[in-house]
Amino acid sequence: MNKVILMGRLTKDPELRYTSNNNTAVCSFSLAVDRRFSKPGEEKQADFFNVVAWRNQAEFCGKYFNKGLKVVVVGSLQNRTWDDTEGKKHYITEVIADEVYFAESRKSAEGGAPSYRPTGAAGSSGPASPSGGGQSDGGFYPMDADDELPF
Repeated sequence: MNKVILMGRLTKDPELRYTSNNNTAVCSFSLAVDRRFSKPGEEKQADFFNVVAWRNQAEFCGKYFNKGLKVVVVGSLQNRTWDDTEGKKHYITEVIADEVYFAESRKSAEGGAPSYRPTGAAGSSGPASPSGGGQSDGGFYPMDADDELPF
């Protein structure tokens, strides 16, 4: 069985490319994953993993992931070798992503108030507001902290 689950932060912005032969999306990024334990008095250690996502996952990562974002990657390990122009053989172990997820909310990542996005395609007005005014509120109803939950 070959299954890897990692949670960590991107060390730089993902690199989205397209293959030359059939224009398939491929996205590469590096993930810094904290080790579970550290020696007393020492700084936490991290391991760095190269991750590759293909097709729809690649386009998603290229569009929504950026440096410092905490994400979860589920996939498998794969070894690859190639010869450079000087004939030297190179080896690399990569995580091939099958699933990718956000591991924190935008509020947590930025340390500010949450931002609600309207549902639907970009530029669409989204669903009508509960008051019927046609304003997009991202599908959320405004609620005071003292109000009871509607369920």
